Amino acid sequence: MGMSVTISVATEQDAEQIFKLQYLCFQSEAALYGNYRIDPLVQSLDSVRQEVAADCVYVARLGEEVVGSVRGSVTDDGSASIGKLCVHPRLQGHGIGARLLRAAESALAGERGAKRFRLHTGHRSENNLRLYRRVGYETVGTSQGSDGVPMIVLEKAAEAYVATA
Repeated sequence: MGMSVTISVATEQDAEQIFKLQYLCFQSEAALYGNYRIDPLVQSLDSVRQEVAADCVYVARLGEEVVGSVRGSVTDDGSASIGKLCVHPRLQGHGIGARLLRAAESALAGERGAKRFRLHTGHRSENNLRLYRRVGYETVGTSQGSDGVPMIVLEKAAEAYVATA
């Protein structure tokens, strides 16, 4: 009998697994850009712990193992920034990323009053762009990450959460 993946709020005890998973998952992004100094790869464990304590952080679990995570926070203007969505490479393509996004969107809108969701991904990250567009995000602009990677900025209104949930 196989285990199913569950989505839940991250706890302080999850920080180290999130940190290790993030490092594993973002290797392919780093390779895509030839830049191994991208933000998710240089983030410290203490910084991940701080985000778990302060932000809206969800994890996907397979048994006791954290196999996915996402983070979000809401600014004063009601925009929710969603980031560092990652799913273990062996489990990608099974809808876990979309489930994590829905959990974060639901909490950010319902518990934290988000009016719109915003996220960004590298301009060459076709799989990420496909997922985000499939769940209702639209391109609203471009930016450059602090790591120098050209980024595509995507948004959707919080009301759109209901349509994609």
